[in-house]
Amino acid sequence: MTFKVKDHYFHKAKKDNFLARSVYKLEEIDDRYKILKKGDQVIDLGYHPGSWIQYTSEKIGKEGLVIGSDIKPINNKLLNLTNVRLFDKDVFNIETLAELGVFERFGVVLSDMAPNTTGIQSVDQTRSLNLVEMVFSLLPKFLKPRGNLVIKVFESHDAQVFLKEQKSSFEEFHYLRPKSVRSVSKEFFVIGKNFRA
Repeated sequence: MTFKVKDHYFHKAKKDNFLARSVYKLEEIDDRYKILKKGDQVIDLGYHPGSWIQYTSEKIGKEGLVIGSDIKPINNKLLNLTNVRLFDKDVFNIETLAELGVFERFGVVLSDMAPNTTGIQSVDQTRSLNLVEMVFSLLPKFLKPRGNLVIKVFESHDAQVFLKEQKSSFEEFHYLRPKSVRSVSKEFFVIGKNFRA
């Protein structure tokens, strides 16, 4: 049950040549919390369609590298970006970083992943939280000490309980609902800074 709202951000993304309106969520998060910097090695989990990759590619510059991994087929519209590598892989099945062609952990982990939504709030919240828990379980393998995390969460009591337990893994732990999130959406983002690996 996905729907496209042709709102201000939809048209702005078209005009700015971004693949999706969700880019403005990451832009606001990055403006506020300074997540990405030149030369970073970044992984974007479930990157499709790729607006976060486009934004990140520019922010990290030629010295940086952003890897996108998604179970959807590779988005060829991103292949012109020289500091981007894309994989048609389920991130939860990746055993070693070498499978992604890298040999050290990432400075930033991004996840705008959402489950296939049903419209049944309790089901969608549970599925979202499952994804969030799985991403947090990957952090010791993927995120280097003092690295940063941005992850999408669907609001629920269980999500709040889980996130409270994760707080101590980072020096800073913030919640933000970016302005471009649709009014009907229950999503917000967690920003973790300086991972205590």
